[in-house]
Amino acid sequence: MLNSPFVQGEALIKLSGIGDIIFLIILGGFALLIMLALYKKLVSKKRSKYEVTPSQKEESLNEAVIEKQEELDEETISIEGGEESGDKEASHEERPEVIPIKVEELAKPIQPKTLKEGLKKTHDGFISRLNRIFFSSKSITKQNIDAIEEVLFTSDVGVKTSQRLLDFLSDTLSKKELEDSSKVREALKQKIKEMIKIDAPPIIFDKKPYIIMVVGVNGVGKTTTIGKLGSKYKALGKTVLFAAGDTFRAAASEQIEIWGERTGIQVVSGQEGGDPAAVIYDAISAAKAKNIDIVIADTAGRLHTKLPLMEELKKVKRVCNKAVEGAPHEIFLVLDANTGQNAISQAREFNEALNITGIILTKLDGTAKGGVVIGICDELKKPIRYIGIGESVEDLRDFDPDEFVEALFEQ
Repeated sequence: MLNSPFVQGEALIKLSGIGDIIFLIILGGFALLIMLALYKKLVSKKRSKYEVTPSQKEESLNEAVIEKQEELDEETISIEGGEESGDKEASHEERPEVIPIKVEELAKPIQPKTLKEGLKKTHDGFISRLNRIFFSSKSITKQNIDAIEEVLFTSDVGVKTSQRLLDFLSDTLSKKELEDSSKVREALKQKIKEMIKIDAPPIIFDKKPYIIMVVGVNGVGKTTTIGKLGSKYKALGKTVLFAAGDTFRAAASEQIEIWGERTGIQVVSGQEGGDPAAVIYDAISAAKAKNIDIVIADTAGRLHTKLPLMEELKKVKRVCNKAVEGAPHEIFLVLDANTGQNAISQAREFNEALNITGIILTKLDGTAKGGVVIGICDELKKPIRYIGIGESVEDLRDFDPDEFVEALFEQ
């Protein structure tokens, strides 16, 4: 039965069907392989359009390196001036390696600003308005006096100081002098010189170590100013040490350490959030042991209206005196000229708490509010020791009242 022709034929049909299926599977596999090969070829052609040659890769890498170097250079410049942008709080990101450079290189920028250039905005916003009044007519009328009053009261000179200047013009000048606008202008100029000339002996560093305590609210450029001061003093042949006493602001110690690395000045710092007075005491002790000439102490700078800050600064002052009798020998208050009349209120608060010995006014080149110099000197009777009119070390200049007023009034 199994060997009947019918059964054998049926078996052959089944075998034939299985063979067809296997053949179709093999054929489909070949087709799939062909399609994959075509797809790869198509993809490779598209990719070749955007493929970078070895020389192009090297050129791109070089461009990336140059761009990164430029970014690092810009960061270095921003540390020098702009903080200066305002001494903004820095992040905890890892700092790039800083290449030490000589103080002489820091002190010789490519294009240092003249005092006139640094005071241009104040001249244009304050003195130019006065000049328009003085040169508008040969004599000064009641209307002119009112215009002068408006300029003074809107130029951040301060209300009290502005009134003193107006009283001077009306009480001191004769009727004949008031009839000559050029004489009125000259009289006002000389009165401003008189107001900002505060009796202040030159700093001669007659103690060793000479302790300078630097105070001011956050954002005024305090730490940057300390770096520039250290550079200036080292260029005079003095040995300097920085005390990183601003332990409350993030990355404040790192910022002053950058200045230390660049100028070759030793920095004594402590833990973030630690006791500022202890850090400064350790710094003074180190300076005594190493026969250092000058110690410049950075301090915390939270808002001046917070009593705890003032109490902390008083403590630092006491600790300085404990470390060296009579210290600190100078207490410099750093003020941002951009804050205008608010700088006067800051100065008043700090002076009441610490009896400051001098003022450093920063960022004068970026504001039209330079008239605040007159108000600060007139109200506080404290000398302005330095003014900042640019980003370089050389742009932190000794304050000369006569030179300042002449540059301000220069036409």
